[in-house]
Amino acid sequence: MDLIPAPRVVLLDEDGRRFACGPEPVLDAGPGTGSVARWLRRELGAATGWELPAAGAGVVAELRLSIDPDVAGDRGPESYRIDIGPDGAELTGATAAGLFWGAQTLRQLLGPDAYRKAPLPGRTWSLPYVTVADGPRFGWRGIMLDVARHFMPKDGVLRYIDLLAAHKLNVLHLHLTDDQGWRVEIKRHPRLTEVGAWRARSRWGHRASPLWNETPHGGFYTQDDIREIVAYAAERHVRVVPEIDVPGHSQAAIAAYPELGNADVVDTAALGVWDDWGISENVLAPTEAVLRFYEGVFEELLELFPAEVSPFVHVGGDECPKTQWRASAAAQEQIRALGVDGEDGLQSWFVRHFDGWLAERGRRLIGWDEILEGGLAPGAAVSSWRGYAGGIAAAEAGHDVVMCPEQQVYLDHRQAAGDEPMPIGYVRSLEDVYRFEPVPPKLSPEAAAHVLGAQANVWTEAMENQDRVDYQVFPRLAAFAEVVWSWQPAPEERDFAWFEGRMAAAHYARLDALGVAYRPPGGPLPWQRRPGVLGRPIEGAPPIV
Repeated sequence: MDLIPAPRVVLLDEDGRRFACGPEPVLDAGPGTGSVARWLRRELGAATGWELPAAGAGVVAELRLSIDPDVAGDRGPESYRIDIGPDGAELTGATAAGLFWGAQTLRQLLGPDAYRKAPLPGRTWSLPYVTVADGPRFGWRGIMLDVARHFMPKDGVLRYIDLLAAHKLNVLHLHLTDDQGWRVEIKRHPRLTEVGAWRARSRWGHRASPLWNETPHGGFYTQDDIREIVAYAAERHVRVVPEIDVPGHSQAAIAAYPELGNADVVDTAALGVWDDWGISENVLAPTEAVLRFYEGVFEELLELFPAEVSPFVHVGGDECPKTQWRASAAAQEQIRALGVDGEDGLQSWFVRHFDGWLAERGRRLIGWDEILEGGLAPGAAVSSWRGYAGGIAAAEAGHDVVMCPEQQVYLDHRQAAGDEPMPIGYVRSLEDVYRFEPVPPKLSPEAAAHVLGAQANVWTEAMENQDRVDYQVFPRLAAFAEVVWSWQPAPEERDFAWFEGRMAAAHYARLDALGVAYRPPGGPLPWQRRPGVLGRPIEGAPPIV
């Protein structure tokens, strides 16, 4: 079987028998299965031409859907079971989410052409006699898309939600704000998008490159765009985690509203949206007025991202230079007034404020592991990006953790040595990602239970369009999906050759049918290269930190 991610249990008919699907299969959708039935009619219907009419009384449908919590067993609420035999296919989910993941497996069993947008002439369809019993290892199986550095239009985000769902990934973390752009409409602060969503030009390549793209760049999602994205994701059992970065990575906001910056140190009115990469020194002023401003931002954000779809809200908290706070008389007076431990304590005060503010509204704060500096906010969860260490410290202290160490699962890092387009960071090959382990062996069992899962992060400084994102993300996202879904042995014991064989036998063809511009196994195609554009490759194996 060429299923990706690999299921827990697969019992294939020894005689190789198959169920031949007729020209118009009938669908029996039991209680609670309506959303999956709609998805099947829309997606499989497009590829096969089937209408999948509802079964009438006394008719044995070729495709049967049901929900039964007993299917979960020890596999959790997202588990499912598929039984295919002479009477057709029966899909049972422990929940609607589990049933939806079962539908993804059914689509794979039909073959790569089941991913097309229209049926191929003369194509017939069949399914192997098989039993699949499956459920995920982790509840948080995610990807972070940086839409701030290079904006991804709404249709591109919806496409990526479909790609996540096809790989049984269930979290989309949207990095909505940064020094280089503000991407979500906030009605009470319209200049955030009128000014903050646009920059005059962009560095072409890594920040060491002398090249510039002089075309102005920008864009943002209206509030109705966000509502559409969230609803689209919810239909596919994908949670959306919005990120508004504070107190650093905020130059775009300061360009729109100069009073947000440290105006006693720099002329904030002269700042524009940053056109370069790296870490800007222009950070938010640590004042009550700035807190009130961002409370207004988060009030609108919470309405756009309902708690049932987005229980977590990401506040960034990373890479906040303290230079301006050290030089600012106002910031130093705030440190004395609050009685906090220097500038790190001031950042912790900022994060703790929003931890409490969000908790009062039924949400949980999550931030990058710098929120550990100056004291971890009570109840906060950590995205451990600088390595494993921050996640280990947080988990041992009883805080929930999402593992996303840059040395392992930053997909902006290059995929091979040699001629990679805009090569960034360490080589992280398909096999390297396949051998990523989210739970460090040094964690105690109690602490390991705080590892919610993992996510792969896609920072887009060197990804100027959808094809570049596709190239960096795929096929490595398929390996990552198997890491976080499937129950794997230790990294060195994993059968990468088996995974590679399944990729070659079927999954590259699925990606082709979906129109994904992935990196071919033999290296970049001519049009995927970026000759002469500097990156920042780092030689050697990445450290385990």
